[in-house]
Amino acid sequence: MKILKVAALSAVFAAQFAFAQFKQTPLPYAYNALEGSVDAQTMEIHYSKHAAAYVANLNKAIAGTPQEKQTLFQILSGVSKLTPAVRNNAGGHYNHELFWTVLTPVKNTQPSEKLAKAITETFGSMDAFKEKISKAGADRFGSGWAWLSVDKSGKLFVSSTANQDNPLMDVVEEKGTPILGIDVWEHAYYLKYQNKRADYLNAIWNVLNWKEVSRRYDEALSNK
Repeated sequence: MKILKVAALSAVFAAQFAFAQFKQTPLPYAYNALEGSVDAQTMEIHYSKHAAAYVANLNKAIAGTPQEKQTLFQILSGVSKLTPAVRNNAGGHYNHELFWTVLTPVKNTQPSEKLAKAITETFGSMDAFKEKISKAGADRFGSGWAWLSVDKSGKLFVSSTANQDNPLMDVVEEKGTPILGIDVWEHAYYLKYQNKRADYLNAIWNVLNWKEVSRRYDEALSNK
């Protein structure tokens, strides 16, 4: 009887997780690694609660649908035809997976020569670029993201999206491949900065992983 009960429970768990297609990538640093710019408590809650919920809810939302067999990119590129639950949670999963990688405890990382040149050519200077993307984040009403992306012609552009939308989605006006995303939801900064979003946006530059942003830039160009 005990064996039968164990078998039955195993079947239940197998069914429950049969559709768990998407998973969180382990955080590439400790929760307290970005202290001074992003506090440990915020990072832990952000990663283990908010981001984890997007993954779990995405898997539930696509269970038994054609999207269950699609890549995240495929889902995002056709999200206008899908439910709000898929749109919000697929976006939330993608956005956070990118966000963790473009932050680092390594100090004073620098963009590659190629990316630095492209930024200067597009925005006038690195300082002008930082001002533009920080303004995009600061001006976003409510929750959302600020982005540096590569468009279909290989040009850089800065944009902002609401909620968990991103430039890969077919519902946004400015489409492209994101190489840098800055989360401006309150849960990303409120414990440390309260309502001072601009202070959070300034602090992000201290922990920005330019090596990863540069890698994503090269990758985006190679796919054009």
